Amino acid sequence: MLSKAKIKYIRSLELKKNRKEERAFVAEGPKLVGDLEGHFPCRLLVGLPEWLAAHPHFQAQEVVEATPDELSKASLLKTPQEVMAVFELPDGEDGGAPDEELCLALDDVQDPGNLGTIIRLADWFGIRHIYCSLHTVDAFGPKTVQATMGALARVRLHYVPLADWLRRLDGSVPVYGTFLRGENIYGQELSASGVIVMGNEGNGISTEVERLVSRRLYIPSYPPGQETSESLNVAMATAVVCAEFRRRQR
Repeated sequence: MLSKAKIKYIRSLELKKNRKEERAFVAEGPKLVGDLEGHFPCRLLVGLPEWLAAHPHFQAQEVVEATPDELSKASLLKTPQEVMAVFELPDGEDGGAPDEELCLALDDVQDPGNLGTIIRLADWFGIRHIYCSLHTVDAFGPKTVQATMGALARVRLHYVPLADWLRRLDGSVPVYGTFLRGENIYGQELSASGVIVMGNEGNGISTEVERLVSRRLYIPSYPPGQETSESLNVAMATAVVCAEFRRRQR
């Protein structure tokens, strides 16, 4: 039985301040919970009896059988699933400089779905580190966690004062940024390592961070000169840019 106290505890983790205090986050659904097992310590596993019986070796500090009604009351999703888990947040990291690899930097991305998709894209393209400004949406909020589809297990998130972090690189690696007034990405030299900065959904890359970008890139629309959308969604733009960087390395 899933007690009212545990339901209240799970639902409290919808709020960032509670996740920070408890050092924990929630994941729901068989695939997501399964993908995160072993990558984050599991404090609490809650599932239907049949799911738990089919997964007897799942490592968790506490396992609780629940009814569909109890899972529905605890769930942070519109459509509750047969299992959910409370995992521990990873330890804070110092946000050290990237070492001969390609990484992403996010300048105040606000939409949880966009961040989740970007984390998933990073996983697909073999990008292991994402450096987020302090005002970027929390990667461990329930909407973002669900949108990552398990990619959080393989991509490390670092929340840093982004402009200060870029200054610390001191020109040791190229810093790319996407702009409407940049150079056509398909005609530019792209390196195998460096930082790709993606900006806020409404305002793009901030002025302070823009000053630290050494290579300005533009994704052209097609055909040239035809009236089109004003810009790409940040997650869509990230997909195009990452794909082009990786294509150059083949």
